[in-house]
Amino acid sequence: MLMLLGYLMVLTFMIMIMTKRLSALVALTIIPVIFGLLAGHGADIGAMAVEGISNLAPTATLLLFAVLYFAVMIDAGLFDPLVNRVLKFAGDDPVRVSLGTAILALVVSLDGDGATTALITITAFLPVYHRLGMNPLVLSVNLGSAACVMNLTPWGGPLGRAAAALHVNPSDIFIPLLPTLAAGIAGTLLVSWHLGRRERSRIAVEGTGRHSHNKGLIFERDEALLRPKMFFLNLVLTLMILGAAISGILPLPLLFMIGLSVALLLNYPSVSQQSARIKAHAENGLPIVLLILAAGSFTGVMQGTGMIDAMAKGAVTLVPPALGPWMGVATAFLAMPLTFVLSNDAFYFGVVPVIAETASHYQIEAVVIGRASLLALPIHGLSPLIAAIYLIASLLGRDVGAMQRFGLKWAILLSLVLIGAATLTGVII
Repeated sequence: MLMLLGYLMVLTFMIMIMTKRLSALVALTIIPVIFGLLAGHGADIGAMAVEGISNLAPTATLLLFAVLYFAVMIDAGLFDPLVNRVLKFAGDDPVRVSLGTAILALVVSLDGDGATTALITITAFLPVYHRLGMNPLVLSVNLGSAACVMNLTPWGGPLGRAAAALHVNPSDIFIPLLPTLAAGIAGTLLVSWHLGRRERSRIAVEGTGRHSHNKGLIFERDEALLRPKMFFLNLVLTLMILGAAISGILPLPLLFMIGLSVALLLNYPSVSQQSARIKAHAENGLPIVLLILAAGSFTGVMQGTGMIDAMAKGAVTLVPPALGPWMGVATAFLAMPLTFVLSNDAFYFGVVPVIAETASHYQIEAVVIGRASLLALPIHGLSPLIAAIYLIASLLGRDVGAMQRFGLKWAILLSLVLIGAATLTGVII
């Protein structure tokens, strides 16, 4: 019963936002309360929601301060040299613009922070998409594909969760996946090239008017805010922050709080300037925080009512015993729907250990299951339960449902590329 309620709850949420009957914020808040009551809970729903919000509060804090930090760096012009090189390559050709978007996102995604990738890539390329009349949803596919593929790195988040859940060394998961990572990068660029060619053909027929309107939360560039003399100091500060993030010296929310404070002191020392910068970018950060906290309430109720555990155990029972020796490959395919409807924590700490225990009876090592569990990350990137999709949707000025409808087939294709590469190289069998 709980499993059915859980899947029905997620399905209801998806229908409501994809058909635009409810906004994501309202749906994330109201739907779990209704289904929590249907599951037989009452006043304790509040405690479940608050616990879920508390669990995601560090993520909300991180993204808020990361958004403000990189917004300040964009104001100061830190990323202009890199962006200018990529934009020079892109020119006014939709194919090159699409490829340039993917290339920039792949490079920036090396830091493992989705907020950085979204801010830099969208701020650089969305004005170009508008000028050429390109569909901004192409940008979202390029950005999401690149970020999800690069999330296979040990500092990307999912791999760390998988390693922790299975008590294995992260490098034992990551190093054998390097050829798969290369295949994912190649797949991302091929999809980007195809979408660019499709946009070039469409624009030749329709003209530039269809998607040329200026929408989205784009940082206004004020030449007076540029700090070219501070370039090397800003670069060193950013590299230090990224290095500290990878090494785990400090919790990420505190790290970006400190980083933002130092960045403001270096570039805009007066109190009035600092207040102006925070105020200028508050509208970019606040909607993201609201959605993340609402998502915390959603997942908190799912966890507290036991729906998530029931969904996980029910899904595992669907794997026939004959697939036992192929549990690695089966896990990769099973991850495609599960990572869409479950949060990272629910999947990696709830489902993956159960699968690994089952696979051990067929002499399949836990590290194999760990690798397989990561191969559906492109699909997970479109899940309504993660923060990044709301960040990108807000910055692009598009709704989440439109991004999912446009991008899901490409996410499935890229996941199949990763699964195929991992199978051919023998790392999940």
